Amino acid sequence: MRASEYLKRGLLLIPALLSFHCANQLPPGGGEADLIPPKIVSTYPENRTTGFGDNYFEIEFSEYVDKRTFKDAIFISPPVDGNLEVSWTNRYARVFFPSELRPDMTYSISIGTDVVDYNNRNRMDSAFTFAFSTGEKIDNGKIEGFVSDEKPSGIMLFAYRIEGDTIDPSIHKPDYISQAGTNGYFKLDYLAYGKYRIFAVKDEFRDRVFQPEQDLIGMPHTDIPLSEEDSAFYGLNYVMQKIDTTGPKLFSAVMTDRQHILLILSEEADTSAYKRENFSITDSAYRKIANPLFVFKGRTKEKELVLVTDTLFREEESYYLLSENLRDRKGNLSGTDTVAITVSIKPDTLKPVIYSTEPNIYSDKIDFAYPEFIFRLDDATDMFGGAKPLAERISFGDTVGNRIKFDFRRLDDGSYMIKAAEELKPETYYEIKFMKEDIKDAAGNSYRDSLYNYAFKTITGLEFTGLSGTVKYADTSKNPLLILRNKDEKKLVYRQKLKSDATFEFERIVPGTYFLTLVHDENGNGEIDAGFPYPFVPAESFSTFREEIKLPARWSVTNFNFIYNERIF
Repeated sequence: MRASEYLKRGLLLIPALLSFHCANQLPPGGGEADLIPPKIVSTYPENRTTGFGDNYFEIEFSEYVDKRTFKDAIFISPPVDGNLEVSWTNRYARVFFPSELRPDMTYSISIGTDVVDYNNRNRMDSAFTFAFSTGEKIDNGKIEGFVSDEKPSGIMLFAYRIEGDTIDPSIHKPDYISQAGTNGYFKLDYLAYGKYRIFAVKDEFRDRVFQPEQDLIGMPHTDIPLSEEDSAFYGLNYVMQKIDTTGPKLFSAVMTDRQHILLILSEEADTSAYKRENFSITDSAYRKIANPLFVFKGRTKEKELVLVTDTLFREEESYYLLSENLRDRKGNLSGTDTVAITVSIKPDTLKPVIYSTEPNIYSDKIDFAYPEFIFRLDDATDMFGGAKPLAERISFGDTVGNRIKFDFRRLDDGSYMIKAAEELKPETYYEIKFMKEDIKDAAGNSYRDSLYNYAFKTITGLEFTGLSGTVKYADTSKNPLLILRNKDEKKLVYRQKLKSDATFEFERIVPGTYFLTLVHDENGNGEIDAGFPYPFVPAESFSTFREEIKLPARWSVTNFNFIYNERIF
């Protein structure tokens, strides 16, 4: 529809438009709570108008909306310079362009999901896009996909037309913008032909630039070329991540007693990778006195950990703690940090206790197939010293005296794992036992003549469920891997490679509700590699089945059909 065809429409609207600037936005009162999200019911110009020459556009909503959220949710592609002006009459908004539009150009107007209604703050459930052209034709490129996140609504899609490989989303603003809806679905429409790189960004500052310190980002698995012959692409899926390229920093070191130094770091500590050699205690001249005896997590906060020392501190002296090569959970290494130690000479008189186990003690839901048990102490202990290592002082068996072989693994100096080295019997009681006096801290504290007994019962094996079926359109040359994740129990994750005939079969699955993902696991690490924004490293391609999968007890789901990148809209 050409702009000239709106002349008659404009004349009919003159009386209403005269009141545009003086009217207030007042919603009707009363009635039941509004739970329906606002929708856009009409626009001026209409979608796909050509020959457009006005300096404004209009939006009609289904209900009253918050003015500020509307203005913040307007995205014009390609961008226009300057600030938009908005005037309101009831449910109608007129938005004035700050500068003249370029000739022979397709413009798309996206209204994002940040718009909320006036009465009950309901968000729009999906972005709305319409387009017009100042020339004779409309660009028809289109890219669709999904953002995987617990709360995908409002995550931005930044689309860049690329020439070469110089796009840095932390510097450059995008050529086109859209937003993911409440279910993660997004669509970038009316794109000019060309090659695109598209990032998903949780743009906290709404400045349309990726800020690594605040924003999450998702990388595409490929750049997308659009042409007249191939103008649409479906299946650009994202997993969001926090970009972290720096190792942890040491902030403080405070002694809680003469044996323990509580450390605060800049980020979560991976104590399984830390050794006593990562830390040094020095005097005021930075001469090394000693390494700590132990490093452990214990019952501390996320960014804290504890050192155990036998150094004899004096309150009148100054001491420093040096740390180096600390590794975070992303694998980043720290440099060297030094902080003053706040000294305490208070004696340690507390006896160490096991404060946490996984699974919980006395559980009757333990799988009999090589189960694992984690024990966490509130203090460190020498697991490998003394007359016998701790593993040799632990007894694992059933209640009639049959001993079970097991493997022992240190997690840090205050926690360890015991894994059965053989399959247990179904529906049988077992015990893991040791004397509490075998758990002794650096000050020599322990419980005397007291037995610790971790008791549990194995399941029958009939409780399990399963899932089997086929996958269509996966690329078998890229090591396709299926990942089945429990919706409620985050640690329940099952993995299986897709067979050469495109079939799969998960067995011995704990009943529950699951999500199924197929990833082209090209590096074989069992996860979705999320990529990197700049220098650009693409993510691994993946697709998630869009519905929850309910797997009931004692009943396997068979003939399941998973279409990779199935289009459902």
